[in-house]
Amino acid sequence: MVNALATPQKPITNIKRVAMLFSGGPAPAANAVIGSAAIAFSQNDIEVLGIRHGYSHLMKYTPEEPLREGHAYRVLHRNDMELVRGSAGIIIGTARANPGKLLKTEEDLKDAEKTAPLKTVYEALRSLQVDALVSIGGDDTLTTAAKFKLYQDRVLKDEPRIAVVHLPKTIDNDYQGIDFTFGYFTAVEMLATQVRNLLADAKAAGTYYLVQVMGRKAGWLAYGAAIAGEAALVIGLEDIPAEWWKKEVTVNPRTGKEVIDEGTGKPQIRDVIDVRAMAERIADTIIARKKEGKAYGVVVLAEGMGEYFPLEELHKCVSEDEFAVLEPDSFGHFPISQIKFTGRVARLVNQALADRGEKPLKINALQFGYEVRCHRPTAFDIILGSQLGVGAYRALAEKGLNGVMVSVGGDLNLLYPTFEELIDMSKLRAKERLVAPQCDFHQLARYLEYPVS
Repeated sequence: MVNALATPQKPITNIKRVAMLFSGGPAPAANAVIGSAAIAFSQNDIEVLGIRHGYSHLMKYTPEEPLREGHAYRVLHRNDMELVRGSAGIIIGTARANPGKLLKTEEDLKDAEKTAPLKTVYEALRSLQVDALVSIGGDDTLTTAAKFKLYQDRVLKDEPRIAVVHLPKTIDNDYQGIDFTFGYFTAVEMLATQVRNLLADAKAAGTYYLVQVMGRKAGWLAYGAAIAGEAALVIGLEDIPAEWWKKEVTVNPRTGKEVIDEGTGKPQIRDVIDVRAMAERIADTIIARKKEGKAYGVVVLAEGMGEYFPLEELHKCVSEDEFAVLEPDSFGHFPISQIKFTGRVARLVNQALADRGEKPLKINALQFGYEVRCHRPTAFDIILGSQLGVGAYRALAEKGLNGVMVSVGGDLNLLYPTFEELIDMSKLRAKERLVAPQCDFHQLARYLEYPVS
């Protein structure tokens, strides 16, 4: 008979030292992941090095400047992990340094210059006698982990291999391979609390709030906050119908000149949203609620739509000084973190109401974001994060896996999808997961909103 209270047996493994790093934006329950992984590894005689601030120190490594304990990394002992899992923040810090950003296709692996940052990371880890790397981060970090494994598989000859396991992190929840990422529900809980508070304020004062919520491409946060916070309406980038999409030539606000596409030599064309059509849809909800005696409410918009505002509309969202320094990326997108667009949309909503003979409303514009990323985690996210952290140990030490992401399903049972399942190898990019229009989660919001004619 199996003893349900027995301590799991120590596996036979060649892994003696593991490096663990966190990359990208913070997320609640980060320390649950880090702490539980450190406990599982260290109590089974595997030393854990917490690499500080993502890949930044590893990418600066040279044999002449070795990585120093206390500066570039810290040893994570089991005895130091008590009360860590439920704490806010990230005990090993984070950064956005990306050693794989030069690699766009598998062919780039043949380019020594493009693989040089990955070579430096490999040499840095081997200088610490690391046998395995546990990376924690979003889709960019997953992609980097996959590129690091590809680099070892395709470029290295007889050098020792460093096994790679990735743990999925993003409060945007836009990950293929896992239903809900750690920290998502904590972030939603805090955002929903803010939305509910605004709803009470709006009801008392007879006003509306228009709230911009984090989420570059996926509307998971916006939808979660709206459903749990009882918003009147939520719109994500996934909701934009085909007839709202337009095209315009990309112009650099700093220079005032058209952006030339490097591939074609022609002016770059960018996709843009008909913002006035969106304002009309918000006005539909306001009028529908008014007919039911509710002249107040909260509308939630996913911030990713800001990337697709026409330049003329972007100009009306920010000050002249802010507009002058906006710089489009290689795809013609503008930095959404610098664009608070709800004020402009609020003015367009009032214009749409006036066009229908309605009185203008006081519509308050707000932007929610960074305040949720390091919030103290909820119990669910601590449990989920802890399972993912222990899953890293079980993947490497118990199962001898390499090139997998740790995931969960059902009753938080561990799953290990491979990098090949999660990465678009033609682009060397992680596959994104949006809120699918008409899926039951998406439709939940529609069922709870006031119907419009």
